[in-house]
Amino acid sequence: MSDGTDTPMKPLDRLRKVHIKTYGCQMNVYDSERMVETLTPLGFEVSADVEGADLVILNTCHIREKASDKVYSELGRLREAQALKAQSGGRMMLAVAGCVAQAEGAEILRRAPYVDMVFGPQTYHRLPAMVAEADKNLGKGQVDTDFPVEDKYDVLPEERLPAGISAFLTIQEGCDKFCTFCVVPYTRGSEQSRAATAILKEARQMVAMGVREITLLGQNVNAYHGEGPDGREWGLARLIRALAEIDGLARIRYTTSHPRDMDDDLIAAHGDVPALMPFLHLPVQSGSDRILAAMNRKHKVDVFRRVVDRLRDVRPDIAFSSDFIVGFPGESDAEFAETLKLVTDVGFAANFSFKYSPRPGTPAADMGNAVPDAVMTERLIMLQQLLDAQQEAFNRSCIGRTMPVLMEKSARDPGQLVGRSPYLQPVHIFADASLIGHIVNCDIQDLKAYSLFGSLVSGDSMPSSSQPFSSQSGKSQTGQSPPVDPKERACA
Repeated sequence: MSDGTDTPMKPLDRLRKVHIKTYGCQMNVYDSERMVETLTPLGFEVSADVEGADLVILNTCHIREKASDKVYSELGRLREAQALKAQSGGRMMLAVAGCVAQAEGAEILRRAPYVDMVFGPQTYHRLPAMVAEADKNLGKGQVDTDFPVEDKYDVLPEERLPAGISAFLTIQEGCDKFCTFCVVPYTRGSEQSRAATAILKEARQMVAMGVREITLLGQNVNAYHGEGPDGREWGLARLIRALAEIDGLARIRYTTSHPRDMDDDLIAAHGDVPALMPFLHLPVQSGSDRILAAMNRKHKVDVFRRVVDRLRDVRPDIAFSSDFIVGFPGESDAEFAETLKLVTDVGFAANFSFKYSPRPGTPAADMGNAVPDAVMTERLIMLQQLLDAQQEAFNRSCIGRTMPVLMEKSARDPGQLVGRSPYLQPVHIFADASLIGHIVNCDIQDLKAYSLFGSLVSGDSMPSSSQPFSSQSGKSQTGQSPPVDPKERACA
């Protein structure tokens, strides 16, 4: 199949509309943005709703339970919208992208023959050619789930569309870890790192369009090992240091990490790169060494503890979130208790906890010795109660403190802006819209749900420096910093 570079890219007589529904991790959000950029030269613009769209793309995620069933259910609803548009003389093309598309492939066309395109996360750069083919051959579905030889980033448009104040930037894809519960190596492929030169160029373009904060993305982002401008291999720390030199880039984050890939240089960067925010998502999954071995995590609990301790040594105000799976096949009450102990000992600013559910094709799905669902539910409740109590305490510890906040947009209430703390907490203040894009010091006065509310420090009407939140004002009594919005995560 063509890589899309030979497809005529002239606008049609009218702009067509594309609506993308994005599921799952931040990497899918980034991929959806790039899909729009590939379609813009063809005369597409974004539609906020399905009904007005000429092309609807489901950018899917395979991490959650019954992910495929949910996609087919959504396709059933879209078929009705497709039929209504046909009745009025129009046409709505349907596409399934992402990890479910990669896993299901031609099965999607068999079960939903009204779908026009099925393509995986490594082939969406071919979307223009697929759209051109669909325009010529009505009703002939296409499947492209091969892992291509060409690098999609060599084909995707160089120019980025405006992305707001905070934006994602994919630097690494795929996974070589093969955790026994995870489908990512099968849907995203092996680990591949982008060249540092391309990443730095894209970051500069984003900053030129007003982006002040960039989150670096990868399935194992701290395993990044891309070619540097000097021809040598760069690790994540070297890349972060180079990004921090970009004028106008105030904040840097990265996700998702693996404990085995926290090397000395990266740990040091947390202590000496002010733009690198003091919040890290570091999945551990279990507090039991035996369960970690069954998961093929290739590290023990003490390795995780040592990484946490070393990071706190170099950056005392750092906060952590993590992933936990309860009820992995064969998990005993004692092994679950070890997870509770780890949470109690380490303390987490935010969390993502789930009951184990088998993914077809993964080794864990064939392990047997399943934990009863009622037991998993009970354990999840116990774990979540502990984690929620920590998060509530950390949020409340912010009241009465001053925090640097990157203002991102207007809030729902007139005259109110919302931004993010160094720990990704939403912070609401009444202030002039001219402060959007600035980092301002805010006195935190109240907490509602996961959001903080405060006021602009008297006289602080211009952007502050990008110095991190002081550890003396940010830590709770248990040594952790405030929490992060629980919706922010990448697949792990």
